[in-house]
Amino acid sequence: MILTETAALTGRRLLRLRRSPGELFAVTLTPVTMVVVMGYLLNKSMAMPDGTSFLDFTMAGVGAQVALAGFGTSAIAVAEDLRGGLVDRFRSLPIGRTPVLLAQSLCDLLLLAVGMTIALAVGWLLGWRIHTGIGAGLAGFGLLLALAFLLSWTGILAGLWIRSTPAVNSLSGLVLVVGSFVSTAFVPPDGLPGWLHAIASWSPVSTVSTACRLLWGNPVADTGDSFAVVHAVPVACVTITILLAVVVTAASRVFRSVSEKTP
Repeated sequence: MILTETAALTGRRLLRLRRSPGELFAVTLTPVTMVVVMGYLLNKSMAMPDGTSFLDFTMAGVGAQVALAGFGTSAIAVAEDLRGGLVDRFRSLPIGRTPVLLAQSLCDLLLLAVGMTIALAVGWLLGWRIHTGIGAGLAGFGLLLALAFLLSWTGILAGLWIRSTPAVNSLSGLVLVVGSFVSTAFVPPDGLPGWLHAIASWSPVSTVSTACRLLWGNPVADTGDSFAVVHAVPVACVTITILLAVVVTAASRVFRSVSEKTP
C-alpha cells in the first residue's frame, strides 16, 4: 500500500518537474560554474601542494554541492505545498502521511542525481578522471546520493517547520554557502581558522567529499592522521545513517502535527 501510494505521488511530482525544467537548471548552475571556474580557469594557479590537479580535488566537492542544493529544493517545495493547501487535499483522500514525504524526497533525489551526473560529466570533459575501478567509482557516486537524500529530508523538515517560502529560500542559500566552504569540499582544512578545523573535518559534507576522493583515487587535502580522514568511508556511511534516521523521524512527527492542526 505504501509503495503504491509513494509511486503515484512520485509520478505526480515528476510531472510537475516536466512543467518546470528550471528546477534542474537551478540545481546544476552553481556546481557547473564551480567546475568551470575553480577546476578549469583556476586549475593551474590553485594546484595542490603535491602538484596534483586541482580539478581532480574539486570534483568530489562539486558532487557534494549538488547534494547541498537538495536542501533548498525540498524545503521550498514543501513550504509551497503547505501554502497551497496540499495538506487539506491529502486529508480528504485515503492516503497515508508517510508516502507524501517519501515521494517528495525520492523525486528530489532523482532531480539531484541528474544534476550531479551533468556536473560530473562537465568535469570529465575538462579532464577529470576516476583513477580506480568502476565499482569504487559507483560507490563514491552512491555516497553522494546518500548525502543528497539526507539533505533532502533535512530540507523537508525545515520546510515543515518554517513554512514561509521567503524564509526557507534565504535559509537554503545560507546552507549552500556555509555547507560548501565550512568543509573540505573546496578548501583544504589547513586553510580554515583553527576553531573551524574540527567542525569542517567532521561535517557530513567533508566526510563524504573525502570518502569520494579516496574511492576515486583523487587527491585528498587533509593528509593527517585524523580519524575522519583515515576512515572516511565508514565514517561517512555511519554518519549519514544516524542523521537520516533522526531527520526522517523528526520530519514525520512534524508533518503529523501539521496535518492534525490543519483545519
